[in-house]
Amino acid sequence: MTTEPRKDTEDLAPAVNRELAGLDALELTVRSRRNPIARLWSAAWPVLAAVGIALALWQLVVLSGWKESWVLPGPADVLPELWNSVTSGSFWGAVGLTMQRAVIGFAVSVLVGTVLGLAVSRFGVLRRAFGSLITGLQTMPSIAWFPLAILLFQLSESAILFVVVLGAAPSIANGLIAGVDYLPPILLRAGKVMGLRGLSQYRHLILPASLPAFVAGLKQGWAFAWRSLMAGELLVQIGTTSSVGRLLSDSRELSDTAAMISVMLVILVIGIVIDQLFGLADRTLRNRWGLNAAD
Repeated sequence: MTTEPRKDTEDLAPAVNRELAGLDALELTVRSRRNPIARLWSAAWPVLAAVGIALALWQLVVLSGWKESWVLPGPADVLPELWNSVTSGSFWGAVGLTMQRAVIGFAVSVLVGTVLGLAVSRFGVLRRAFGSLITGLQTMPSIAWFPLAILLFQLSESAILFVVVLGAAPSIANGLIAGVDYLPPILLRAGKVMGLRGLSQYRHLILPASLPAFVAGLKQGWAFAWRSLMAGELLVQIGTTSSVGRLLSDSRELSDTAAMISVMLVILVIGIVIDQLFGLADRTLRNRWGLNAAD
């Protein structure tokens, strides 16, 4: 009496698996048949339209006469200045120094934020002791740390790194804490049943399952790190070294508004490019987890 239903279930399982495999193959085929040029255009035209609208609004403000042209130059004055900047070697040397500082500061922030987030999320005593403090540090303006940083490290790279880490690490830690908090308890129990303990549990279960929230925390941490770095380069100018923040400060002191706005555009473009890289990582993660619907 009990063998027949079990046999029917066993016979039904391969058929269900074949049907699901067929649906997956159909979805992949539909995606692969899409013209690459059409995909590129569908991704590019909203960006191009947004840039065109922004330039048009900018030009309209200039034409309105709200401010003199030397105070607020239009795109016709700024874009040639931007072209002259990006075609000079000294400009790329400044960008290189800024990106070097950004990568080092963000890497240290990821290390500190990950260790802090894992410790606080898994130990209740640390959560009660430091949970609110981490959130408070996250909401604190980065520029408020610079007087202390300059007193501790003088006008040095360490002062900039200090503020970048304090600005980014709390956001990364909070992202990881949120990811761990939303792990299903049954998943943790299953990991223990499978023998995952200690570091192996973090490596093979907790960190992979927390990746979506962790990536969101990394993205927010980068935003805080980038803002902290720009503030640092404006306030902490080391010798004759040239950076993006230094170029911005020099153009302001020389009242060269066109050059100043061109540097601001470079800062904006770098931020957009990094955001796209984080978006690519997020889409890759979603594809791996099967969360992206067909276009």
